[in-house]
Amino acid sequence: MTRMDLNCDLGEIPEAITNGIQESLMRSITSVNVACGGHAGDPQTMRTTIAQALRWNLALGAHPGYPDRANFGRLELELPAVVISDFVFEQIRAFAEAAEEFGASVTHVKPHGALYNQAAPNRALAEAIATGVARWRRDVALVGLAGSLMLDVFRRAGFRAIAEAFADRRYEPDGTLRSRKFEDALIRDPALCAQQALDIAARGKVTTCDGTELAIHAQTICIHGDSPNASNLAAAVADKLRQAGIEVRHPFL
Repeated sequence: MTRMDLNCDLGEIPEAITNGIQESLMRSITSVNVACGGHAGDPQTMRTTIAQALRWNLALGAHPGYPDRANFGRLELELPAVVISDFVFEQIRAFAEAAEEFGASVTHVKPHGALYNQAAPNRALAEAIATGVARWRRDVALVGLAGSLMLDVFRRAGFRAIAEAFADRRYEPDGTLRSRKFEDALIRDPALCAQQALDIAARGKVTTCDGTELAIHAQTICIHGDSPNASNLAAAVADKLRQAGIEVRHPFL
């Protein structure tokens, strides 16, 4: 049976954490990447998100990003490798301390936003991320863009690398994500989002923004938690995959 993990970036929007929206989304996913104080998040939002995730038996991951809250970590920055390694390490350490309060294990690390996108084709940046994680631990999985150089860098650094695709983002023909500066960068229709996820999971393909098909082999599919209708998107994706006979489960444990 084909298996697929559904992950979501959470712990980023305080009101969604406290008003039940975030936990309602957790019903449909299998792993969570928690903002850990860089682009978003603080000790309280981390603890609350961890407690919610444990109620739903989700795999817990750290989601470090550029320490640039004004731009939600989505502005490309040019920083020295040592600075990147330092903030990656510090953010993961803070998250791990919060998880330890609950006796929970951190199974994976997924970079956020611009840090993720810039590292996908950039060996030095991907190495800086891996170095920061290695200062904490090596027995975790590192999540990166399917088909990208960053996965090879993570493997060479001694990590288990998990290839990720996106249900709610458009792709360029070269396999990169379409920039958010374009109106069609995000897929907001639950049915279209679910179909893209099914194409990835069942066919290993995605239709790019110019209409061509791109081969894409992934172990996990992301739905962004900050989308206004993220709960509907996640539910549609999970239902579509299960109806097609695909087992939805996390690959990290």
